[in-house]
Amino acid sequence: MDRSEKAKSLFKEGYNCSQSVFLTFEDLYGLDRQTALKISSPFGAGFGMLREVCGCVSGMMMALGAVEGYCSPEDREGKKQLYKEVQALAHAFEKENGSIICRELLGLQKGETLKEPAVRTEEYYRKRPCADLCALAAGLLQAHLEEKGKL
Repeated sequence: MDRSEKAKSLFKEGYNCSQSVFLTFEDLYGLDRQTALKISSPFGAGFGMLREVCGCVSGMMMALGAVEGYCSPEDREGKKQLYKEVQALAHAFEKENGSIICRELLGLQKGETLKEPAVRTEEYYRKRPCADLCALAAGLLQAHLEEKGKL
């Protein structure tokens, strides 16, 4: 299974969008599954249902950081390079979807949110693009890492 399909499958298992993308790359960083799921859990639904930056994008960036991130505050070149990669991936996602903002991707207005996480039903999956957005984010990062020789 390629990483796009894995991310989509994880989302359909019930993981949130951020978890689905982040977990897709778990073989590339040294976290156990439970820790990876906990770290990525707040970013679903556009940052805890605030509908801000899409959780797929957040998961993609967390995975990028886990694989390509810098550690030292003095590593200005590493920081510069990472931010360049972040911007390129965010722009690629935006180019495909018109936005990286959850509410815009879902056609919601600012302030329009849920009081609790949505129940996952067949209707939910038909109406929401989230599974496909997970696949896109994972595919973009996979292509990026392959281009860099990291996969």
